[in-house]
Formats: sequence, C-alpha cells, structure tokens
Amino acid sequence: MQKPKIAPSLLAADFGNLQRDVEMVNNSVADWHHIDVMDGVFVPNISYGMPVIKAIAQHATKPLDVHLMIVDPDRYIKTFADLGANTLNVHYEACTHLHRTLQAIKAEGMKAGVAINPHTNISLLEDTIKDIDIVCMMSVNPGFGGQSFIENTYDKVKALKSLIKNKGAHTLIEIDGGVTSKNAKALVDAGADVLVAGSFVFKSDDPAQTISDLKNIAVD
Repeated sequence: MQKPKIAPSLLAADFGNLQRDVEMVNNSVADWHHIDVMDGVFVPNISYGMPVIKAIAQHATKPLDVHLMIVDPDRYIKTFADLGANTLNVHYEACTHLHRTLQAIKAEGMKAGVAINPHTNISLLEDTIKDIDIVCMMSVNPGFGGQSFIENTYDKVKALKSLIKNKGAHTLIEIDGGVTSKNAKALVDAGADVLVAGSFVFKSDDPAQTISDLKNIAVD
C-alpha cells in the first residue's frame, strides 16, 4: 500500500513563530502545507488573509494546498494563484457554477480541489469528478480546529473511491479534520490519499516525528 501524503494544517501552528513552523514542515517528511482561509461568513471563524499567506509562501519549499472556506471563491482565484497556491480547494456548497470554477482554477495553473461538508453527499460530484484533482472531505464541521472526528467519514471515503473508479477519474481523496494516529490507518484503508492534520501535529511534543509517524502508520 502506498504511503499517504501528509499535509500539516498551518491553522494550528504557532503564529508567533510561523516561519519556524513552516520550516519544520519543510524539513519533515510532510508533502504539502495545508492553508485554511476562513471569511467569517461561510464559516463562523476568521483565519488569515493574503499578507500571511504571502509570508508563508516566501518560506515554504513544499506545495501550498489552500482550502477556501469562503463565499464567492471565484473572486479570488487569480489572487491565490499569484500568491503561490499549488492547489486551490473551493467548497461545493459555495459554488453555484462548480464546473466553471474548476476550469478557472486550472486556467491559472493550479490543481483544482473541491471541499465538501460532512452533510454533503458525494453523489453530487458525479458530473464533475473527472475535472477535480482533489476532493477535500471534511471529517469535522468546518470553521474551527481541534474538533472530534465524524465516524461516518469512513463510509463516505469508500463511496467516493468507488465513484472515482467507476468514472475513470484520477482524483485524490484528502481528509481534513480530526485526523490522528488512531484513525489514519483506517482512513487510508478506506481509500484516503492525503491526510490533513493540524492540532495533532503542532500540539505534539515532536511535530516532525508525529508527521513521520502519521505517514508510516497507515502502511504498517
């Protein structure tokens, strides 16, 4: 079994030492930096904006996986491309014309991701799955870090994996929320390709080792 990609969520980093934490991820076996952008409208919390992401991009040596939890994400597609985002995840629930949004993301040279809330059925992605590079499946309700994992996620991952295979797509499945060493293996066994971990990594005694453990636990 292939090792999953690990994308530490910088929302859980120490903002007073953000460069240090970005460099820790650079030097670890992590694959991407996961960046959550919240607007206080689509979700009840506000995270960080363009200047902070610009600062992260200056120090990051690994791809930036940006997750927009915002209304009307189309307004900012070019902005995030210019900031250096490699993947741009928009929420299915925030896009009236999802296919057009995906094409606009790709036109800016980024990979196109679609995030779905815990209550959103994966069957709604049937018509666009071949245009989606990554599905970011929320395994907690979006907006706050440190929440408990929603158990229904395993079945949802299996159903999404089946849809991807049936449609002949090459979409990666990313799990975002409540990922720990307790559920990482089961998620990968169910079909997850990418694990986002925030609090579990940055609040651990040795974040780089925790990243390594997550990457390897799933294939033991």
